[in-house]
Amino acid sequence: MRVVVCGGAGYIGSHMVRKLIEAGHTPVIFDNMSTGHQWALAEAFKGAEAKNIQPVVVSGDVLNMADLENLFEKNQADAVMHFSARSLVSESVQKPDLYYHGILVGSLNLLAAANRARVDKFIFSSTAAVYGTPDQTPIEENCPARPITPYGHATRMVEMILEDYAQAQGLKSVALRYFNAAGADPDGGLGEDHTPETHLIPNVLKAILGQTPPLEIFGNDYPTPDGTCIRDYVYVGDVAQAHLLALNYLNSQPEPGFSAFNIGSGKGFSVLEVMAAAERVTGQWVPYAFAHRRQGDPPVLVASAEKAKKTLGWNPEIPSLDEIIRTAWRWFSRRAQPS
Repeated sequence: MRVVVCGGAGYIGSHMVRKLIEAGHTPVIFDNMSTGHQWALAEAFKGAEAKNIQPVVVSGDVLNMADLENLFEKNQADAVMHFSARSLVSESVQKPDLYYHGILVGSLNLLAAANRARVDKFIFSSTAAVYGTPDQTPIEENCPARPITPYGHATRMVEMILEDYAQAQGLKSVALRYFNAAGADPDGGLGEDHTPETHLIPNVLKAILGQTPPLEIFGNDYPTPDGTCIRDYVYVGDVAQAHLLALNYLNSQPEPGFSAFNIGSGKGFSVLEVMAAAERVTGQWVPYAFAHRRQGDPPVLVASAEKAKKTLGWNPEIPSLDEIIRTAWRWFSRRAQPS
């Protein structure tokens, strides 16, 4: 298949591109490179020549309809994977217009262009933020979606649009609700490189390496055993594998429709527990200081991924937090060494 990967030069997107190539599909990367990296594409493309696959890279922005029209006019596509969106919860609280515009307008543009090109399979990168502060843990897909941030609201709205597109346009779609994607490719070639970096595991490792000031822990008065937020961490390669399985699932569906799946480990770890795991893996101490809570942070977010396991056949390759951190440590240590 030829699969359009919007945001394919980013962290999860580049892992997806590699996974598609390994599976024999041709990725068509569409990216404005605002947060993506050329080196990530170069790493992701390794192995393509041996499979006689020629990845395509198209420069453009989902907020520009002319760019999208050009993408689909010049590239035949069987499916779309949509990774192009900002995803910082605290930033969305401070700049709601940026998130509603970027997520909603970008997704609407992409759906309209794909529909005109008669692409009927769409996989959307959703988020656990659609649940807000959940009533139960672990969270199942039938739990009420009550977002508490603009990021969560806008992403949930896209899911609702996908449901409408199934009825109105015959679209087959899946939303994968990520919890906390983490880690790096085991060979050390692909990893997490954001500016600014807001994810916990990279910031813990950067603090250990002395690349940043001591780690800031936002709040130690949550209703959790140690007072810090609890999150579910899932290996980035397993997130990419879930997309590949979702693509197979859509291919098997005889009728249009929308489905949502949680992608998480089913286990929760507090900030202090993640730090302890990093200290076990690295043998080094994490410098840290407590800070005030951030807006939009629920105390606990842990997934039930049973639906993805039963329906998609998804099983995490690296379920261990220590091993996830070990892959990330290999990545950051390698980059910290003089070339």
